[in-house]
Amino acid sequence: MVLAAPGTNRDRDAAFALDLAGAEPRVTLLGELVEDPTLLDGAQMLVVAGGFSYADALGAGRMWALELEHRLGDALGAFVAASKPVIGICNGFQVLTRAGLLPGALGHNADGRFHCRWVSVAAQPASHCIWTSGLDRIDCPVAHGEGRYVHPDPDGLAASGQVALRYVGTNPNGSVSDIAGVCDRSGLVLGLMPHPENHVIARQNPAFTRHATGDRHRSGLPLFEQGVRFAKER
Repeated sequence: MVLAAPGTNRDRDAAFALDLAGAEPRVTLLGELVEDPTLLDGAQMLVVAGGFSYADALGAGRMWALELEHRLGDALGAFVAASKPVIGICNGFQVLTRAGLLPGALGHNADGRFHCRWVSVAAQPASHCIWTSGLDRIDCPVAHGEGRYVHPDPDGLAASGQVALRYVGTNPNGSVSDIAGVCDRSGLVLGLMPHPENHVIARQNPAFTRHATGDRHRSGLPLFEQGVRFAKER
């Protein structure tokens, strides 16, 4: 299930990535799920899509998080308890932290500017995140104004295996310890600010026409394949 809310704009991109990874994605509107939470019962994986839900009018992801926490909290808790993987991307990451499903918080970028650019992130070998297990590096874009990850104890978070991804080379938003993505203690729930769904085929890389590039092992596709593989084998 790819969950979309008013204002999100990456739901179709996420569905495309999941299709390439071997899943059978279905985009579901938040209103549909609130109306019938049992729709989650038929899903083996949940993707909280990126974009600008509710126009970020009251803070990035705040309204969406309130809907999830107060109207779907029990259903989401049961979903994770059933060992079903969840991923929140960009606005979805903001939503999962605000809803209390992931540690830490996302603040305004350190320079106060919106950043839309390509970055590199490295999977952390010590992490127990099921989404990034066995991965190395991913090149993909970021597009956010509130992507600075903050946490009072980043070293403790890393020691507990919850730091899943770190920026390599350039930290676009000032996130503490270059953290680009974190998971919950179970390793099932991942949140990240970069958009791996926007680099799943070689020609999506802006350098593709200039020189040989597009190595699939630096694309975001393996991340989705990891999630799909786990969901199929559980």
